[in-house]
Parts: sequence; structure tokens; C-alpha cells
Amino acid sequence: MANQALMANAIRALAMDAVQLANSGHPGAPMGMADMAVALWGEHLRHNPANPHWFDRDRFVLSNGHASMLIYSVLHLTGYDLPIDELKRFRQLHSRTAGHPETGITPGVETTTGPLGQGITNAVGFALAEKLLAAEFNRDGHTIVDHHTYAFLGDGCLMEGISHEAASLAGAWKLGKLIALYDDNGISIDGAVKPWFIDNTAQRFEAHGWQVIGPVDGQDAKTVSDAIAAAKQVQDRPTLIICKTQIGKGSPNRANTAKAHGEPLGADEIGLTREALHWPYPPFEVPPEVYQDWDAKAAGARFEAEWDERFAAYQAQFPELAGEFTRRMKGDLPKDFHQVAFDTVVAAHTRAETVASRKASQLALEAFTAALPELIGGSADLTGSNLTNTKSTPPLRFEASSAVVRSEPSEQFPEGQIGRHINYGVREFGMAAVMNGLALHGGFIPYGGTFLTFSDYSRNAIRMAALMKKRVIHVFTHDSIGLGEDGPTHQSIEHAASLRLIPNLDVWRPGDTAETAVAWAVALQNADRPTALLLSRQNLPYSPKKELGDISKGAYVLAEPLAAGRGSSKLRAVIIATGSEVHLALEAQRLLAEKRIAVRVVSMPSTTTFDRQDSRYKVRVLPAGVPRIAVEMGVTSGWWKYGVAAVVGIDTYGESAPAGALFKHFGFTAENVAATVEAALRR
Repeated sequence: MANQALMANAIRALAMDAVQLANSGHPGAPMGMADMAVALWGEHLRHNPANPHWFDRDRFVLSNGHASMLIYSVLHLTGYDLPIDELKRFRQLHSRTAGHPETGITPGVETTTGPLGQGITNAVGFALAEKLLAAEFNRDGHTIVDHHTYAFLGDGCLMEGISHEAASLAGAWKLGKLIALYDDNGISIDGAVKPWFIDNTAQRFEAHGWQVIGPVDGQDAKTVSDAIAAAKQVQDRPTLIICKTQIGKGSPNRANTAKAHGEPLGADEIGLTREALHWPYPPFEVPPEVYQDWDAKAAGARFEAEWDERFAAYQAQFPELAGEFTRRMKGDLPKDFHQVAFDTVVAAHTRAETVASRKASQLALEAFTAALPELIGGSADLTGSNLTNTKSTPPLRFEASSAVVRSEPSEQFPEGQIGRHINYGVREFGMAAVMNGLALHGGFIPYGGTFLTFSDYSRNAIRMAALMKKRVIHVFTHDSIGLGEDGPTHQSIEHAASLRLIPNLDVWRPGDTAETAVAWAVALQNADRPTALLLSRQNLPYSPKKELGDISKGAYVLAEPLAAGRGSSKLRAVIIATGSEVHLALEAQRLLAEKRIAVRVVSMPSTTTFDRQDSRYKVRVLPAGVPRIAVEMGVTSGWWKYGVAAVVGIDTYGESAPAGALFKHFGFTAENVAATVEAALRR
């Protein structure tokens, strides 16, 4: 029998030693949650240290990511490729033990956590992905998708508003394989939380449709294990297990105090703690018998081998399904994707429709959602405005029994179709973080819509997707003052520039149907970065094009001076425009041509993509020695890096009025663009 007390104390010792050596970190939470980890990782979690990416493993999320030494200790002890030297390098440059857990850096870490509340919301996305894949791929007698999602979370996660969004969605979706363990220690950075955190957490989660177990003694591994076993018996509701713990458990003078939260215990206190825990070993030393109790390599190999056997039987009976499952879990696009993308872009160019770019997005999505079953969409209560639904994406619904609702069987879908459009409700932040979880789990490419001005609500989850290099697509409509009467609360001014500042986020503001189709095609191929599509409410005329190949480079020459039909004079200026302002640039080009001022129009739907091009292409599009004038309905600050002489933009908030009146009021007319070019040439 494993010595669970020693197993827990190994975590406590490693946590306090690593934080002390780094002179930085959070020892208290790992010490308090050590017994919870013993219960979960020692008796319930199905995982394989030798293959952290084995598909049907249980997922574990440490939502209170400041407790990172908990997961680093457990990963090391159970046999992952995380040697003791990496624990000694905790929080040091280029180590695999960063201050907060980072996926892609540390084997066994499923998601990057730290911003509180997002981890548990990612876990909701994990659990939703598991449920939908099981409904889609499992067959009678052949279960290849069958795993749980576990999360540890603390008071801080529950105080963040996103946790309410996550809990509500998890309850509505009846995610029976989601089990969250709440580290209820009553302490945060500022001290005991009672003066500012009086929620009845149990009643809150029950109201969200969860099963609630506890409070239980979080320092008793057997009690916690029994609670987890009970949670696994319930299939129609997620479960919250409330675990009462002591922060800094074992420390004679720091336990149950804010001092244990975010600073080293100190050499003297560590010595006293070792005595209190009866842990006589020097720093970073764990006795062989404790390693043996923690070792999960043999069990992990057995778990994976059993699944391999099940999958082989599945593959033999359902070879096409098995192939599709494998493709999707690898994140590969279908073999015919490039042809689908080509046909979609060419069709948009051929039709040359005048529609809002939000409608152009839906037109592209009709083709892409039909071809890519992994595309799963949604909207934060704005489906009719964002136009994120298609014929191939019926709404996602669940039966009272928690089963996924299927449509009536058809020739195309003999077993009926599972809903692929999610009504997230008015939960922009929650939507963005759930989408991160869906992408992290694998098997899906998530996209979701809201108004661009509300990207502020979801910004930190967008940032996390960029940090984690995950393919998540944000559809942001109503991208400017062009939305009109709703006024400055809804009119995006600074948002495009703000999103472009996020490293590794692609931002597209297409100007017509072809550019929108290209933007979608590029976003779907961006396997290691998220994308934001900024789309108009108002209709946009199609801009004639001689060729389509350079659109995917983020900027291209849309119209040379001769396109204005007025002569062969030397190129005098370049107008750079994005989105709805491209047609203003073309009209200004015509007005200037009447004055024999030769102007090139460059459409730049994606500054972020253009910035990645080589210097030769950039110079070909934006030649040196020629004044450049940028036109965009947004703040002007981001354009100066392109060496522009002037910007037709807006550095104030908008007004409430019809769009046409606003365009004139703020100078978004062809006449003003032409006048701005002339003024720049006079300098």
C-alpha cells in the first residue's frame, strides 16, 4: 500500500525547496493541496508519463496556476520527463518550470494558466470537446473517446467573473465528466477572504446545475478520493468537490496565513516545517520508496496499451471513421482543403457581390463548414448579427438525459447531425476561454462571434490563445463607426490597433468578399496562431482585382494609377486602406487622376500578415521615396510605422447617428482622402 502521507509531504518539501531556491513563488497552495493531488493522481487520473499526448488520457488543469510547484512536483514524481534539476531551476530563464504552468514548455501541462478563472473555463472546453467527440465517433461496442477532465481551483478563480460564465455553461451542457476540486483555504494575498468573499459557493454551483460534494477534509487523501469516486458516478452534471484545506499545511508559523501565499517560507521556517512533517531529507531529495509509490509509468503504459487495442478493433470495423478521427486529432486539414479554399475565393471574386463583410464571412463559412467537420462555431448572443451560423452548423443542444441532440437522419448524415453552433449567451470572455479549451483538447477548430468593441471583454483569453499558439478564430463584426446609431459605446475606435499589438495574433480587416474568403482560408491554415477577423455591418462594394494570389500576404497592390484611366504620369503617392475604407481609396484615386495625380491603392487587410513578409515584397508593394497615406476608421497611432505622411483616421470616440452622417462628420469621404493626399504632396 502506498504511504499517502509521505507522498503528500514529498510535494510539500519540493514546493518549499524550489520556491526557497528561486527566492520567488507560491509555496502555500501546493502545500495545502498536496493531499488532493495524492488522491487524484495516485488513484484516479488515467495518464501516461511516457506519452503526455496519448489521446484518451484524462485532462488535468491547475486553474490556480500560481500553485505551479504542485503540478511540477507531481509530474516529476510520477515519471514525466521533468528531472529534479528542472525543479531546481524553478522560475529561471529557459527552464521547463516557469512561474506559472505553460503548455508546450512542460510535458504534461495541458493549458497555460495563471490569469485566474481561465483555467477552469478551459476545462469546460476540454470537457465539451470530449463529450462531442464521443457522440460523433463512438459506436456500439467501440468506445474510443472516454476520459474525464479534472481541475483544481481556488478562491481567486471563483472571485473572477469568468468562473460564473464557465460554471453556467458547464451546467447547461451537462458535462458529467468535468470534476472540479475547490481548494477552500480562505486565504488570498490580502489575507483572510471573509471580508470580501462571502459567496455561498455550494449553492451557487448547485444553481448552475452542478452536483456539489462537501465540504470534505482536503487534507485527507482517502476522503478526497472517495469524493472523486462519487463524482464519477454522476453522468448528467459536472461536479464541484469543496475541499477544506490549510494554506501552507505543515508550516508551524505560516500555515493559514497570507504569508504562505506568495513568498518563500525562509530557511528557518523550512527547517521547522521539515520537523513538523517528519521529513528528514535534505532539499530536493525524495526517498526511493516515495518515488515508487508515485511512479505511474507502468500503469500509464497499461492504460495506453488498452486504448490502442480498442482503437485497433475500432479501426478494423470503421476504417473511414478511424482515419477521420486520427486526422482531426493531429490537427491536419482535409486533403482537399486547398481546392475548397481556391474555389471559395474564386467564387467570391466571380460573383463580385456588394455585401457587408460579416455577410461575406458567412458566405465563406458555408463552404468551409461543409468541408471541415471540425469547425465548431458560436456567438455570444449575436448570431443574427455576427452571421456565424451556416447550413452545416445546426445549434448545439442537449437532452434532459445529457445526451447530445442529433438532427433527423438524412442522406448526407445517416445517423443525424450533431449541433456545431454554440449559443454562448452574453459571455464573451467565457466564450473565448472555452474556445481555447476546445482547441487545446484537439479535434476541433473553434470560432466565435461578437461585436468588435466587446473584444475588450475577451481580450485576455485572446492573448492566452496567442501565447499558447492555438488555432482559435474570433469573428468580430460591427467593426467601426459604420454601425451607426448605437453610438460610441458600440463603435470600435481603438480595437483594431489594440488587437494588432498582441504578439502572434493575426488580425484581418477584409474589404470585400474575396478578401474575406482569403482571410478565412489563412486563419484555418494558421495551425500555431489565433486569428481575429474584423468585419463590417454596412455593405461594401466589391473591388475589381487583376489577380488574387497576393491577398494572402496581408497587403497587395489593388490598383495602379492606370486603373484610374487618366494617364501615365509618374507615381506620386500610395494610399493604404483596410476594410470598408478600400472603396474610399479607389474613389479618391479616381478624383486625383482627374487632376493628373498618379496614385497607387494598396489594400492591406492584415497588417500582421504583411509584417511577416520579406523586405523585397514589402518594397514592391510600398515603394521607397513615394509618400504614403493610410485610411482606416480607427486610431491613427499604429500606422506611422509604415512611414506614412498622413493618416485619415479617428482619434476620438464616435457619435450616435446614421452611418452616412458619421462618415461625413469624421471625414471618411473620397474628397477628404484626396485632399489629404494633395496636402501631403505639398509638404
